[in-house]
Amino acid sequence: MSTDTAPAVSAVDLEERPVARTAPPAARPPAPPRPQTAKEAAPRDARGREQWVVPVLVLVAGMFMSVLDTSIVNVAISAIQTDFGGSTADVAWISTAYSLVLGVVVPASAWLGDRFGIARVYTISLAAFALSSALCGLAWNLDSLIAFRVIQAIPGGLLPAVSLTMVYRIVPPARIGAAMGMYGLGIVFAPALGPALGGYLVEYVNWRLVFYINIPVGVLGVAAAIILLPKFAPAVTRRFDVFGFLTIATGLVSLLLAFSEGPSWGWTGYRVLGLIALAVLSLAAFVVIELEVEYPLLNLRVFTNRLYTTSLLAMSVMMTGLFATLFYIPLFLQEGLGYPALRAGLLILPQALVMAVLMPVAGRLYDKIGPRYLAFFGLLIAAVGTFLLMGISPDMTRSELVFWLCVRAAGTGLAMMPIMTGGLSSLPGQLTTSGSAINTVAQRVSAALGLAALTAVVTNQQGGLMAARAALVPAGRMPAAEVQAVYQQTQLEVLAASYSNVFLVTGILTLVAAGLSLMLRSGANPHAGGGAGAAMME
Repeated sequence: MSTDTAPAVSAVDLEERPVARTAPPAARPPAPPRPQTAKEAAPRDARGREQWVVPVLVLVAGMFMSVLDTSIVNVAISAIQTDFGGSTADVAWISTAYSLVLGVVVPASAWLGDRFGIARVYTISLAAFALSSALCGLAWNLDSLIAFRVIQAIPGGLLPAVSLTMVYRIVPPARIGAAMGMYGLGIVFAPALGPALGGYLVEYVNWRLVFYINIPVGVLGVAAAIILLPKFAPAVTRRFDVFGFLTIATGLVSLLLAFSEGPSWGWTGYRVLGLIALAVLSLAAFVVIELEVEYPLLNLRVFTNRLYTTSLLAMSVMMTGLFATLFYIPLFLQEGLGYPALRAGLLILPQALVMAVLMPVAGRLYDKIGPRYLAFFGLLIAAVGTFLLMGISPDMTRSELVFWLCVRAAGTGLAMMPIMTGGLSSLPGQLTTSGSAINTVAQRVSAALGLAALTAVVTNQQGGLMAARAALVPAGRMPAAEVQAVYQQTQLEVLAASYSNVFLVTGILTLVAAGLSLMLRSGANPHAGGGAGAAMME
């Protein structure tokens, strides 16, 4: 019989027929491959190290330098005023001008990264930041220093946004929690370290070292970036959204200027109200433009992602609380209790160390249990620490203050990176760049606006409290020395009471953010068992 007439044998027939006893035993099917763990999935170099670790450390160094500059310069303001003269309002523009330019630059970071290459933009920004820092150190009067600070703010605004995008492109999704735990050190550790480092340089060396210290760090960072950072595949070139850029730049600058100058110009003055109206109209126009143009400057559709929007709100509250603590506590110690800058900075330093220890731990836990419970319990602890700070008074001890700050820092260290990572990780890859830029804008703007709003609360509180306590002073003649002593004591108590009320408001907001964090994802990192997630590298 030919093979053409042989009956067809199906796979089902073979499975159903009994196997003859003389047939060899069927081979055991191979076991399915075991899913890779997060640690195994991450690519490694010849020495067994995960390949993303060193590039992330390079990014942390550059971002750390730019964020440190926001707090270290504030310590030097008084010394700069002594050298250059000028009113307090004039000297304040050293910080105000820097913040205003950040509002212009950060929204453009996404387009610049796509147009010129994200690694190239990072390297050039780092070099420009070091160079502009040198110019600030060489300033010969107040006007030149403010001008150089404007120049410095351009790369200073690009570095955090660009570096955050690069982290998400370099690190495998399975290891993003651990990587963001490292990256977050620059966000929270640098501002807390600034007062101590700046206080030492101002008190024992010279305020110009506050700027010169960036030069060696920048040079080493540029060399490391050129050698160690990966090269990314070029993005599709798209047109620059000019009208979107103009509207968001106008809106953010107007808003930041209004809140920065509100206490001195008057919140009900025509200048402040006009700036707020211009900001609202400009930002509304920006939203309309971005939803209509073919190539938006920032893709606002990231806000349709519930997890991202929730994380952005919680992050804004955390940044407001962080910078309020870093602003009001040193201010009370120096202006109220007469501490020198270095001593005040050293009392702030332990909380930075607590955050430095806990943030990498939180990053590793994020990969195992997700962001929800880390964010929730971290914010609860931060709220408890904030309520403890309501005990601020002339009679508090240094150990009490350090303990209160460390409790708050422990909560911040646990919650900060899970909140940020949980939001950005929920975005599809093509929206990560816009999400990173918007995240950076939200951090900067919420810190500036929140601090300005709280300062307005403090100003109003002090006026009312001083009037109320002055009425309690017994009438009649008193020796001049006694009157001066009573006035100073009353002023100190009013200062402490107003700051206590600020921490009450901040603590309540932190509790609200804790409730919002329950909307975040829970459970292990969904990418932890699936592979490395190739980076977009050439």
